[in-house]
Amino acid sequence: MLLPDLLASKNLILASNSPRRKAYLQELGLDFVTRPTDADESYPSSYTASQITNHIALQKALAAGALEPEDLIIASDTIVWHENQAVGKPANAEEAVAILRSLSGKTHQVISSVCLRSAEKTVVFNEHTGVTFRALSEEEIDFYVANYQPFDKAGAYGIQEWIGLIGIEKIQGSYTNVVGLPIEKLYHQLILFIAAP
Repeated sequence: MLLPDLLASKNLILASNSPRRKAYLQELGLDFVTRPTDADESYPSSYTASQITNHIALQKALAAGALEPEDLIIASDTIVWHENQAVGKPANAEEAVAILRSLSGKTHQVISSVCLRSAEKTVVFNEHTGVTFRALSEEEIDFYVANYQPFDKAGAYGIQEWIGLIGIEKIQGSYTNVVGLPIEKLYHQLILFIAAP
C-alpha cells in the first residue's frame, strides 16, 4: 500500500512554514496542514551534531501540545555542522559572508532530524549529508548574499539556489536533506511509524 493510502485516516500536520518542506510533502501526494509551533530552540551546550537537531525537532513536536487520536505531527530541524560547531542562520549580510568564507573550499555536514509524533508514540531519526564547496571568490560570495539574502537558511546558503549551482563540487548522501527535509528516509519512516504497533 502506498503512503498516501496509509495516511488516509490520519490528520497529517507539518510543524513548519518552510516552503521547501511543504513542497516536498505535496510532491509525495500527501494531504496535510501546516501548524508551526513556537518551540524553545535552545539546547544544552554539551550537545553536538545530531544531538542538537534531535533535541530541537523533538521540542518542536512537543510544542504542539495534546494530540487527537488521528493526529500525526512531522517536526524537523536542520543545521550545518562545520569544524565541530553548529552553523545557524546568519543575522545579517556580514555574518552570511563570513559563514560562506568559512565553508569555501571545504566539506561540511548538513544534519536534519525529524520527529514523528502521534497521541500514542514518538520517533526521532536523522540524516547526515556531506557537502563540498569549491573555493568561492569574494565576488561570488558577495553577489550571492546581496541577491539571494540567505538569512533564513542554516549555513547561509540554499543548495537549490545560485550558489549551489555554481559552487558545490560534491554531495555525499541525501540531496533533499540539504534542502531541509530528508524525504527519502521520511517516506519509509512514515510507513514504519503507521505499520508498527
